[in-house]
Amino acid sequence: MSLLDLAPVIPVVVIDDVDTAVPLARALVSGGLPVIEVTLRTAPALEAIARIAAEVPEARIGAGTIRTSDDIAASLEAGAKFLVSPGTTLTLVEAMDASGLPYLPGAATASEAMALAERGVKELKFFPAEAAGGVPYLKSLQGPLPDVRFCPTGGIRPATAADYLALPNVGCVGGTWLTPADAIASGDWSRVEKLAAEAAALKSRP
Repeated sequence: MSLLDLAPVIPVVVIDDVDTAVPLARALVSGGLPVIEVTLRTAPALEAIARIAAEVPEARIGAGTIRTSDDIAASLEAGAKFLVSPGTTLTLVEAMDASGLPYLPGAATASEAMALAERGVKELKFFPAEAAGGVPYLKSLQGPLPDVRFCPTGGIRPATAADYLALPNVGCVGGTWLTPADAIASGDWSRVEKLAAEAAALKSRP
């Protein structure tokens, strides 16, 4: 099944303390969001992916902020099940394709989406969603690019997620609001689970 169809929201997670990774993942899964993207923005990220892959088998754990072939190799070794990049170069998309993993390459313009579609890649990350034009921009892409689907990420909040999900060319959204820094720091996993449950209840179609 497509990554875009597994859940309405993919939590985008930044791990600063590797010991929070497993309980955080368990809370998200318990709330109904089994697809989790851990960004490679922090030193513990790869170990966090490895721990979640080993200890939370019901989670589909992926690596985000993929920028280089080294990132891909390290993510594979850690046990990542999918890859997400903030943008796309020819070198990067070739390396992601060669990895054998599902991936969501980043695109922010019609030209980038067309270039990826020419390569047969038609499920993309739209980033940074709000800054790049948000719902109106994605709506305008539906006509000329009806075969391309997106996971918009960047600046999306609970109040706007449903607007994105109502678009026919959006399969899911990515969000950081599900894992508030203060909840992670205090170990308030019940709050994370509640936020996940609310997000899981969002519909991908009106």
